[in-house]
Amino acid sequence: MFFVLVNDRGAERECSGCGSRAFIADSEEYWEEDSWEDEASGPAGCPCGSGVFEAAVAFSLGDDGSVRWVTVGLRCIKDRGCGVYSDWKIDYGPTDHLLTMV
Repeated sequence: MFFVLVNDRGAERECSGCGSRAFIADSEEYWEEDSWEDEASGPAGCPCGSGVFEAAVAFSLGDDGSVRWVTVGLRCIKDRGCGVYSDWKIDYGPTDHLLTMV
């Protein structure tokens, strides 16, 4: 279970048990402190008020097998509501490394 910070460039997850943190896919490369000034940035939250989630990452692949989009989906542990909280386009290559960075 995780707390998740999201913006239009990526996501960072924090384990709700031990507090360890990790960026999802290539988020760290594009993460900027000033991006938190955007109203679409900040901690993910469920409409029920909870901020603890189970997380899933999906990759959309191009015809050549390279990653084209990364999507972060979250499910609230309190009410089990699901949603897409962040997604971003990948416009560089190679991208194989992204598949292991969840």
